[in-house]
Amino acid sequence: MNTSRHCPALLIAAPASGQGKTTVTAALARLHSRQGKRVRVFKCGPDFLDPMILARASGAPVYQLDLWMVGEEDSRRLLWEAAGEAELILIEGVMGLFDGSPSAADLARHFGVPVLAVIDGSAMAQTFGALAHGLATFQADLPFSGVLGNRTGSLRHGEILRDALPPSIRWYGALPRSAAVELPSRHLGLVQAEELADLDARLDAAADALAASADVALPPPVRFAAATPRVIAPLLDGVRIGVARDSAFAFIYQANLDLLHALGAQLCFFSPLHDSLLPQVDSLYLPGGYPELHLAQLAANQAMAAAIRAHHAAGKPIHAECGGMLYLLDKLTDKQGASGRMLGLLAGEATLQPRLTALALQDAELPEGRLRGHTFHHSALTTALTPLARGECPNYQRTAEAVYRLGRLTASYIHFYLPSDPLAAAALFMPDERR
Repeated sequence: MNTSRHCPALLIAAPASGQGKTTVTAALARLHSRQGKRVRVFKCGPDFLDPMILARASGAPVYQLDLWMVGEEDSRRLLWEAAGEAELILIEGVMGLFDGSPSAADLARHFGVPVLAVIDGSAMAQTFGALAHGLATFQADLPFSGVLGNRTGSLRHGEILRDALPPSIRWYGALPRSAAVELPSRHLGLVQAEELADLDARLDAAADALAASADVALPPPVRFAAATPRVIAPLLDGVRIGVARDSAFAFIYQANLDLLHALGAQLCFFSPLHDSLLPQVDSLYLPGGYPELHLAQLAANQAMAAAIRAHHAAGKPIHAECGGMLYLLDKLTDKQGASGRMLGLLAGEATLQPRLTALALQDAELPEGRLRGHTFHHSALTTALTPLARGECPNYQRTAEAVYRLGRLTASYIHFYLPSDPLAAAALFMPDERR
């Protein structure tokens, strides 16, 4: 019989986006894992880039936690499983602490995880204490532990921020304003971990700065309620799925890959940028990423283009999400106006825009079942195709992303969280002869 488990845990939040949550979470993960502790890190809400950094910092895969997309039951199971193997659990929040529905605060309250708030103190002194007090007391039932000052100008500056805090709020230290510590960004968020040659040096510098600024003792243990392991039938036993994975296509949830493994599939990774042939596969998974940063190379790889077109012509399944869908279009144009011919499997073209064009949770009813996910992109799509379905946003936003289907090809801007409906996920990749 399963029993509850105990493990020190913190949810790292902030008053707003851009305060440095990922840098601080990664610094904590690197600091404690470097000391020999087993650290497990989670990301609150939908995100692909932050988990890449956090996985490098902790040395373990990073999973999403979200009361809507992942669900309360699976979120509890993930935390319970982590508590059985880890000595510290860290959860990076999303946006501001109380922003969105469900918010990072909702997650912290639901699972009793104390909050560590990261506050950019670069342009403040004693007001830091007032902001910390507001975050700690805005919701009376929120488990709040303490704060960390980010981007401080000097050791003395950090001391001023620390001394402004009321006694009830723990000081977790400070990180200096330093190019050696900051993580670079681009239009969809942080630069991918594999593209940062000095990432480990940045993580070590952040961990060193954190260790020098405050007591880094573990927080008190949190009790995580027992969860029932999920039983997945091997519906895809023996099915070989080709998964695109390189610097152009890397936005994929670790939980999606785990689910496909649990369904019995064999995953065969390949690179549309570098490979000329597809592996011998029954189905293809083209995840999101940055195809717009590799237009010339993708357009030049006609051998791969022909292989994917032949796969589709043979009636084999293809599932494409966001950047993967853009790769299937006739043409893709970047922000500078440069264009590249893509695969031409979906009639239409897309152009990168100066600003974000969509950001919303999505729930889509497909013939295979109902899948949840999210959309987050800077491109605008022009197509005459009639959608198979449209997503719905649970937060009443007007965003309703189209899902397109052509034979066994399914494509959308939506990044689906496949464990939200394992049967639907299995059906998307199931070869016709197995259906």
